[in-house]
Amino acid sequence: MRKITPQEFTGTKAWQALEIDLIENASIRLHWTDAPYKWHVNDGSEVFVVLDGKVDMHVRQAGEVSVIPLQVGDIFHAEDGDEHVAHPQGAVRVLVIETAGSV
Repeated sequence: MRKITPQEFTGTKAWQALEIDLIENASIRLHWTDAPYKWHVNDGSEVFVVLDGKVDMHVRQAGEVSVIPLQVGDIFHAEDGDEHVAHPQGAVRVLVIETAGSV
């Protein structure tokens, strides 16, 4: 899992890209919520972009829970097998790109 802060990425030439992931059969959805999701384990890659508001992403690795704070523009990338749950801080809008049919 990783957090990507776009403002921290600078290329060495124009239009240089940061590869995040390749997802076949991806769904791209805009979500609105003001309540936590549920703990889940990814069954494929997920790219989670905060568009409006703040989210505390709770992640569990080796039985330990930690919190990754996400603000507008931050990108959270989870891979197959990663366990996490999003906790919005008030109402938020997020863009989620993941394998179609994922939890």
